[in-house]
Amino acid sequence: MRKTFVTNLILLLFLNLLVKPFYIFGIDRTVQNVVGTETYGAYAAMFSLSIIFNIILDMGIANFNNRNIARDNSLLPQYFSSMVVLKTLLGIIYCCVLGIVGICLGFNKEQFSIFAVLAFNQFLLSFLLYLRSNISGLYLYKTDSCFSVIDRVLMISICGILLFTNSKDFSIKWFVYAQTISYAIPCIIAFFIVLIKAKKFTFSFDLTFLLNIVKQTYPYALLSLLMGLYTRVDMVMIERLLPDGAEQAGIYAQAYRILDAVSMFAYLFASLLLPMFSKMIKNKEPMGQFTKFSCLLLMLPVTTFVIACCAYSWDLMNLMYHESYDASSKIFEVLIIGFIPIASTYIFGTLLTANGSLRVLNKMALFGMLFNIIFNFIFIPKYGAWGAAVVSVITQFLTGAIQVVLSFKYFKFHLHTRDAIKISSYIAINILLFIFMKEWLQCSWIMTMLILCIIGFISAFLLRIIRIKDFVYILKNEE
Repeated sequence: MRKTFVTNLILLLFLNLLVKPFYIFGIDRTVQNVVGTETYGAYAAMFSLSIIFNIILDMGIANFNNRNIARDNSLLPQYFSSMVVLKTLLGIIYCCVLGIVGICLGFNKEQFSIFAVLAFNQFLLSFLLYLRSNISGLYLYKTDSCFSVIDRVLMISICGILLFTNSKDFSIKWFVYAQTISYAIPCIIAFFIVLIKAKKFTFSFDLTFLLNIVKQTYPYALLSLLMGLYTRVDMVMIERLLPDGAEQAGIYAQAYRILDAVSMFAYLFASLLLPMFSKMIKNKEPMGQFTKFSCLLLMLPVTTFVIACCAYSWDLMNLMYHESYDASSKIFEVLIIGFIPIASTYIFGTLLTANGSLRVLNKMALFGMLFNIIFNFIFIPKYGAWGAAVVSVITQFLTGAIQVVLSFKYFKFHLHTRDAIKISSYIAINILLFIFMKEWLQCSWIMTMLILCIIGFISAFLLRIIRIKDFVYILKNEE
């Protein structure tokens, strides 16, 4: 059973790493270059706004449903009918809330038409995630892995054809409508797969059932809402607070794209850790060695990557975009530093989630949200999109530090002086190598980045920060 799980997890990681980066850099980036920074910035702000309120659509239902269906497959016929009706009602409430938000923000007719479709797209995506929770709960892991990327494959196909045949006339509306088609098709397919497994479907609504779900899932829903606010609200505030807000939001989106892509890799790493952390905590196994190994395995390459991106920020932005790359490179230099605390959150936040420490995590997220919003109101009018990047990074470091401190407190972790010296040496070596090679090595910056990332990986073993026997320990722990 464990080998089957690992095999399917590898398939999930492979498909996501193969498809999603291609979509982000091949399609999403190209769309911004074609429609322009200002137009894409206005879209990005509305898209971020639709994500912030996405929690209304889910309310923790996907996790609740997945956990219960996995425990007892016979619950599927009973849950399926009620859940579909519930998701539909939540979708109506969500669209009404976004409509009110749009009115309060003074959206014009054109903006409302795009915002309405974005709201419907979020409903379709949420519905697809619910249907996938049934599929994975039935242990159809390979099928679920395919559904995890099918929407992006459709987006690549549809937008690829449109960009190739009508790049001069390409409209941001086409991009939004392509999302609708790409979510709707897998939704329909997944619905019939679940329907076949459930064998029956009737429209029914059980208020007691709904209240029971909300009672069990609201801490997770609240955490998602608060974290969504302090990670996504900056794009909206840039667009709203600045006179050239749409253009500045577009520049910010340019700088954010690489961070968004690499954060996805860290998220996939966390998806592997959560069940392992949960099992170890349940069995009261010692957490220190495994947590340390997981942290180093993710944080060391992240640190090297961040140093490389800071060294070649202008080159990266110039390679990717046709305009505003000078401004976006300065913002990117700041934003990418936030990848370090984001990666640490995927380790220690996941550990705290597995431990059931939702109360303190919600307090942390509330602090992060308030800090981010208050200082964005101060920094954005004065420093523009760059100010929002600074506030974002500070927020990520503060919330990340809180999670690290809490993990050390709850699990009695200790940082040994020898480990601190090795890690400091690793970071110093990487920085010095980048400075030396950037100034003196006569080769392309892309080649320099690749060489230094390889050297950074090797130095982790030479300094004995990561050891072969640690891999052996993890493999034995999997048996």
